[in-house]
Amino acid sequence: MFRIICLVIGYFFGCIQAAYIAGKLYHVDISKKGSGNLGTTNSVRVLGIKKGLVIFFCDALKATAAYLVCYFIFKENAVVAGFYGAAGAILGHDFPFYHKFKGGKGIAAMLGMILPTFPFPALFVYIIAICVLMSGYVSVTSLTLSVLIPISLWLWHYPAETIAVTAALAVLAFIQHRANIKRLINGTESRFDIIGKLKPKKKER
Repeated sequence: MFRIICLVIGYFFGCIQAAYIAGKLYHVDISKKGSGNLGTTNSVRVLGIKKGLVIFFCDALKATAAYLVCYFIFKENAVVAGFYGAAGAILGHDFPFYHKFKGGKGIAAMLGMILPTFPFPALFVYIIAICVLMSGYVSVTSLTLSVLIPISLWLWHYPAETIAVTAALAVLAFIQHRANIKRLINGTESRFDIIGKLKPKKKER
């Protein structure tokens, strides 16, 4: 029963859409710009790299926050409770009730989930994700890390329950990225050089 309660608590954390809030602050409806997705990539395209990265960290932190709240509420099953709270945050991020259940794709929230719950697998996933990101295909990076999470938990001999839940979240990530996958197959997926955008621009002489 406590698992369901934690999922619900996490869901409401996840519903805090940083992209939507930031858009309102800058008088932009991100859901009607670019791809319409309330995630990091579209936020960067619409609001710029600096604001987009702030949104990314906010989306990651809400999963971590959900983990900590559930961890301290259910101290007898703290880690499991925190894990389900963070998983709920991913669902809330993807399907916010006040926005017709259309949110982001949950990747930043997934990164925020694994850090407090599975620190060593998280480091493994982060390193590989950064390497893949060098390709410029954010969607490939997102899909890669979503698959790596359950695989890394299996390699580190985590309980089957956590592997099953993260595998289900990986399937959800693929569903959320179905348009990207289609474009990748057709060779029409656009590259997005986040690393290049972070480099300071040379001053013109």
